Amino acid sequence: MDISHHYIEKGEGFPLILLHGNGEDCSYFEHQIEPFARHFHVIAIDTRGHGKTPRGDAPFTIRQFADDLLAFMNEHSIVKAHILGFSDGGNIAMVFALAHPERVEKLILNGANLDASGVKRAVQIPIEIGYRIARLFAKRNPKARLNAEMLGLMVNDPNVKPDELSQIQCPTLVIAGNNDMIKDAHTRLIAKSITNAKLAIIPGNHFIANKNPDTFNETVLRFLLNDSK
Repeated sequence: MDISHHYIEKGEGFPLILLHGNGEDCSYFEHQIEPFARHFHVIAIDTRGHGKTPRGDAPFTIRQFADDLLAFMNEHSIVKAHILGFSDGGNIAMVFALAHPERVEKLILNGANLDASGVKRAVQIPIEIGYRIARLFAKRNPKARLNAEMLGLMVNDPNVKPDELSQIQCPTLVIAGNNDMIKDAHTRLIAKSITNAKLAIIPGNHFIANKNPDTFNETVLRFLLNDSK
């Protein structure tokens, strides 16, 4: 492991790991950490190259971030955890659950997507244009290079096929806003492709955990505390 993750932890009990989205940090979950910590040992992590976690030299990909998560869990002696991921964090959680099913007790995918086709075109087109522009200047401009890496996550990753999701056997909640930037049909495809996954569409946009925390928290806790560890 070539980096040391910055993280916030609170509470006691079974571990609940929170993974933020692209270009954010663990403070995204400011409305979740306290309520969830009443029931779980909450650990909110800054992903590689985000927040206070260094970039390091490894590839800047969703699969690398999943490898980082495994290293983090091993380093902190976390044998198994509930994992809640938002947006790119949801993609990390999804890839991690596929690669390391024995390490996930319950999985919550919030605003995740299988590939770029799952994002509404009005949102995705500017991302793709920005990515192309940033790549043009990446070799001679460090800021453009970082921008290209961040946008590249939303253009090139995570590339998971729907039929792969049948390998996820742990209890799973797929949750999104009713006005999410992820296409509704795509969110429903993810839920349908995971064995016995629960689907929750709640009022709000992509950022429901931040903008509609009461409904989001209630939905997540109901799922986690139902016959939970």
